[in-house]
Amino acid sequence: MDLFYQASLTAEDQHWKISREESRHIEKVLRKTVGDTIAFTNGRGLVHQATICQIASSGIEVASQKHQQHSLPSNRLHIGIAPTKNIDRLEWFLEKATELGIHQITPLLCDRSERKVVKPERLQKVLIRALKQSQRYFLPHLHPMQRFKDFVTQLEGPAFMAHCADGDKSGIWDLPPGKGSMCFLIGPEGDFSTAEIEWAEQHRLPMIHMGESRLRTETAALLAVSAFHRLEQQNHKQ
Repeated sequence: MDLFYQASLTAEDQHWKISREESRHIEKVLRKTVGDTIAFTNGRGLVHQATICQIASSGIEVASQKHQQHSLPSNRLHIGIAPTKNIDRLEWFLEKATELGIHQITPLLCDRSERKVVKPERLQKVLIRALKQSQRYFLPHLHPMQRFKDFVTQLEGPAFMAHCADGDKSGIWDLPPGKGSMCFLIGPEGDFSTAEIEWAEQHRLPMIHMGESRLRTETAALLAVSAFHRLEQQNHKQ
């Protein structure tokens, strides 16, 4: 069943009108008509199955048939990532991470960041498209860009910093299963600076490596998402 995003949707809603943009897609591309059923989510776990009851130039109107509120997973992943110079590569990561079930993303402003500004509206559209395509019901929360040091000092729960410099580090695949939220910090193309690594060590942030290869920023971030899911599966088996 096709899934659409309606941020304002509540469990009490019985009828609502879809935006003109979405209405055009439903009518002209998907060729839906009156009586067809489509699904809607508010990106916070709520999903409605609704029937098209009217198609007008001002937009399509639908009527809810049933709804369900899904619970937020107990184990949640937060990725702090320095935006790539080529914004397409960051958007690629956001798309894939949403499909896999990431929960929070924070763009990081680092010493060696080549991209110091992002357009949250553009990134939000990428997240919404990926949410609908993968038929997930929780839209990842995109935080405003933060300076690296501010982000580190505000961290709560298990967090791990990936970098390429020498030092005592655990392998990402060797991390023990945990419960609750987990965060990975991924640096820019030029890696975290020595000062940033020392700052994180002073704040007792564990260091990790991601194998022998030197990975691009977006590849390292996606590997962190995969490692999280592996740890989550191990946790379920215990």
